[in-house]
Amino acid sequence: MSITNPTLYRSLSELPETAQGAVLAIGNFDGVHLGHQQVINDARTLAEAKNAPLGVMLFDPHPQQFFAPDAPPFRLTRLVTRAALLADLGVDFTLALPFDAAMAACEAEDFITDILVGKLNVSAVCVGYDFCFGKGRKGNFAMLRDVGGEMGFETFATEAVLQPDSTSPFSSSAIRNFLRDGEPEKAAALMGHAFAIEAEVQTGDRRGHTIGFATANMPLDDYVLPKFGVYAVRADILDGDFAGQELRGVANLGLRPTVGTDKPRLESHFFDFDGDLYGANLRVSLLHFIRPEKKFDGLDALKTQIAKDSNKAREMLGS
Repeated sequence: MSITNPTLYRSLSELPETAQGAVLAIGNFDGVHLGHQQVINDARTLAEAKNAPLGVMLFDPHPQQFFAPDAPPFRLTRLVTRAALLADLGVDFTLALPFDAAMAACEAEDFITDILVGKLNVSAVCVGYDFCFGKGRKGNFAMLRDVGGEMGFETFATEAVLQPDSTSPFSSSAIRNFLRDGEPEKAAALMGHAFAIEAEVQTGDRRGHTIGFATANMPLDDYVLPKFGVYAVRADILDGDFAGQELRGVANLGLRPTVGTDKPRLESHFFDFDGDLYGANLRVSLLHFIRPEKKFDGLDALKTQIAKDSNKAREMLGS
């Protein structure tokens, strides 16, 4: 996955004058899946016709996280990754508005008049078919269309994009369900790219070194938790001494039942690589599920199983 450096703004005050009059796509776009991509494609076509900049407005944190802070983690992509994926689709800028108490209390009509018109002077707004906004989610496409017509901007809604051989639309929820079921290939088919975890490599207990399988340990933070188990993976090194390299390997995602850990994490062993990755940021894509987590009778049994998992991962990855 080639990712462009994004133009990401985190407040209205940061936006340059060149963002005025944009065609603006609004949504959360978590995962930037194929349904999201259709919204962006429609917005891009309109922006080109109008010779206007193309922008995306989303909210951070996700409103669901604001209203239910103790809910299980559900994020598919980091904010900066979303902005980069959107830039790859031709978006000129991404505006991530803070979703706080003030935004939660903003009436739908005020959102249109004060922000879309007053601050951004949008020329058009593009949303998904089920878009809702404003206090109590009282705003919808019909309101946008009617008020926009009065205030001088156009409004377009992208129809539901259906999953292959299905009557269900592409959705972030469906992707999360596939990941929780240990079906990363099906999740990738909806996203148009593999689900990946991005984080800094942390110092672990170095137990992998003692059994001949050094691992890069990464926290899961607020990512959705895929099915615990062993995966065939691809990793992109984002910075540090080995920046730009792509690695392949086998990874355990979960609680390491043989040796134990206090919280779920991702431990990746990379094939044919012998470098120090501590402190580097990696993007590790989960490509294929190999097996569920299992507790083994000691490190020797674990070592034997990792060797088998590595061979299986190499076979699945074609390397």
